[in-house]
Amino acid sequence: MTDRNEHRTRLHYRPRAATELDTQPDAPLWRAAQAFRLVTLVYAISYQIVSVQYYTHQRLSWFLVALMAVWSGLSAVLLSHGKVPRYQVVIADQLIVIALMASTRLVADHDWYNHHQTLPTTLWVTNAVISAAVFGGPWLGMASGVLMATVSAVVRDQVNLDLWRDATAPVLVSVGLALGLATTTARRAQAQLEQAVRLAAATEERERLAREVHDGVLQVLALVRRRGNEIGGPAAELADLAGEQEVALRMLISEQGAGVASDLGGSLIDLRLLLGTRASTTVSVSTPAHPVTIERDRATELVAIVDTALSNVALHAGTGARAYVLLEDLGDEVIVSVRDDGSGIAPGRLAEAEAEGRMGVSKSILGRVGALGGTAELDTEPGHGTEWEIRVPKGDETHG
Repeated sequence: MTDRNEHRTRLHYRPRAATELDTQPDAPLWRAAQAFRLVTLVYAISYQIVSVQYYTHQRLSWFLVALMAVWSGLSAVLLSHGKVPRYQVVIADQLIVIALMASTRLVADHDWYNHHQTLPTTLWVTNAVISAAVFGGPWLGMASGVLMATVSAVVRDQVNLDLWRDATAPVLVSVGLALGLATTTARRAQAQLEQAVRLAAATEERERLAREVHDGVLQVLALVRRRGNEIGGPAAELADLAGEQEVALRMLISEQGAGVASDLGGSLIDLRLLLGTRASTTVSVSTPAHPVTIERDRATELVAIVDTALSNVALHAGTGARAYVLLEDLGDEVIVSVRDDGSGIAPGRLAEAEAEGRMGVSKSILGRVGALGGTAELDTEPGHGTEWEIRVPKGDETHG
């Protein structure tokens, strides 16, 4: 009977679903801060019990301590659960703490408050500094610490720079700095984790898309291109169109990979990550073992140049032609070589293509290389393939 009752109880148990506040990076700090607030309340009440006999207005002091207890519980609930915008609670926290500190002069005479803590105690006052630090970071936390230390000094008539005599100011400022830095670190770590998750998800989606496209569309386009070239005649035009679409799809898949790499943040990027996505069954990519960092904008333009060269190989180098991409790092500049074993380019063919309005070489390659301040050399011969050697400076930020 007992086992059945326990089983029935477990069946009715439902764990609490995580809320948006639970997933925030500073959520553990807020919960810990409110636990600390309740602990300091116990200390403040104990201090009141010991000190009340020295006050000139004892009933008023108990009323103020009751207000302190009510605010401690209310603020703990509001800051932990976010029912009210936290900035409003933090501001109210500062004002209420200052008011309670100032009320010390209403319940005690000068001789008492000049040599003892203020009514709410320094430890309880620290809660306002912690709230400001967790909400706004180290600068707001230190500002709150300076404010509370100043109010304490004014109320107690202890305005001096003798920190060895009264450590209130350095303690409060240190708490604001430490908790503020902890909050900033937690938020930065959360942002990096979310970025890593997005990167992993994007990479997985790109790989899935690449597999589906390769297994379906690309194979069909490759078959149409090959059979069209074998049949010849009107089918050759269809083969050329299929070849162009095959190249466009391969470039699209590669650009998805480049977009994932570009999401790493910062102004620099590892050029190997971009060029590596261009590898396929007909394109071999060789890069150095160490990262090749280059300005992001320059890397994007450089990869666009390589894409144009690879597109020309796929369209004009002939059936079965393979391309080879080689990346070299010379410190202040990079060299990218794109070579193929295809049919090569006949003398005068580039000039004819430009006259026909086909600007792939003159605009996409030479124009981009010139804009980057680099050089491009073409080595080709009919029947012996084509090779582009492209030299581009890295940019000022990459080589100091």
